[in-house]
Amino acid sequence: MFDETKVLAALATGDVLYAETFEEETASTQILLESEKIEKLEKGVDSGVGLRVIRPWQTFFASTNSREEGHLVDLAKELVRNTAGEGAPGAVREGRLQAAAYPFVITVQPGDVAIREKLDLLRSISQAARKMERRITQVKVVYRDASQRVRIAASDGTRVEDERTQLVLSLLIVGEEAGVLQTAYEAIGGFCGFEFFTGERIETFVRATVERLSGLLGAMEAPMGTKTVVLASEAGGTMIHEAIGHGLEADLAMEGLSCYKGMLGQTIASPLVSIVDDKTLPHRRGTYAYDDEGTVAQKTVLVEGGVLKNYLYDRFHAMKYGMPSTANGRRESFRYKPIPRMSNTLILPGTHDPEAIIASVDSGLLVRKMGGGQVDTVRGDFVFEIQEGYLIEKGQVGPMVRNATMMGNGPKALMDIDMVGKDLGFGIGTCGKDGQGVPVADAQPTLRMPEIIVGGKGA
Repeated sequence: MFDETKVLAALATGDVLYAETFEEETASTQILLESEKIEKLEKGVDSGVGLRVIRPWQTFFASTNSREEGHLVDLAKELVRNTAGEGAPGAVREGRLQAAAYPFVITVQPGDVAIREKLDLLRSISQAARKMERRITQVKVVYRDASQRVRIAASDGTRVEDERTQLVLSLLIVGEEAGVLQTAYEAIGGFCGFEFFTGERIETFVRATVERLSGLLGAMEAPMGTKTVVLASEAGGTMIHEAIGHGLEADLAMEGLSCYKGMLGQTIASPLVSIVDDKTLPHRRGTYAYDDEGTVAQKTVLVEGGVLKNYLYDRFHAMKYGMPSTANGRRESFRYKPIPRMSNTLILPGTHDPEAIIASVDSGLLVRKMGGGQVDTVRGDFVFEIQEGYLIEKGQVGPMVRNATMMGNGPKALMDIDMVGKDLGFGIGTCGKDGQGVPVADAQPTLRMPEIIVGGKGA
């Protein structure tokens, strides 16, 4: 433990507007089981401190594994000397320490569970998958848990402690039929304890992945052309995360790298569409009580009835543009500076019955699982793989297709949405940006988009 006030006093000199210390200790386990063999088993603790100062308008950052006070004070002085220049000590406010409190309980901390039990879980998943489908040629199961403790202190009086628990289980299977290989992938987890892994949940997880693979092995090639596309709630919010979410992060939206720059108060989506970024949802992968700058978590309304209401701000961009932070300053670890990032981002449910949405389509495509994707945040153009898709013929779900992609423009796709289901489905992931990865979740109801370009090899 070190005296944060002394370190902050060394940072807050000259024209520094804001100084911060970010102390972290993370205990984690990662296990990779592939082809019935343990390919990786890592268990350890990583800890250190990040120091940051903000000047008009630049950020300077340093990190170290040491928590020794003298070293941190010297590092703080060196950081200021090499960036802001030396000057008179700045004011450092004293603040009362705030400890995170969550409205849900972690019953079984993953760190308290024996490695043997975790290995048994992975082996049972691999064996169950192979029993369900004889054409499987490869099974890869990955388990990750992390228990992160952070302490944040800043020159404005912020003093925060938070503890976060993350759990992720992923399954990748490969199958072959007549010389053609197909893959299926699924991941589950969140801000959860080991009690999350009930027998029923694991069985559903494995079965859904295997059934997707089985379908792909017998699927027809996806036809290409402009189609009416129904995105089922099971698809999660990949499309909304990529097509609009990144474009609303303040570093992109306020500095000319987003097609949504300067559009606050304007209509950017169908009046049926409302979008929020909510850090407070119980047990979701993007949930936290405080962001990595010590700002209290909140639900941020981004789009309401199709009208753009807000961007996602970290402290730096909030200060620069005279706006309040939306608690979206996030970092991968103490080794990185915080930047604007999404948390749990979702389109809110509407009023349409999901089955009625499908029934309304004479000829189109139903997407039940999205794959990877790319987006150009400046122009809004996107392309996504479709992991699980089905033809819709005269309002009925038809045969499964494979090798399908979906291409379009985010602003146009949002404006074109003409039916929004009353259901809601979540997906999880690790979002990459500027070399950092942070845990996120995204969600959407069933959506109908009348005209989306579908790429495929079929007629």
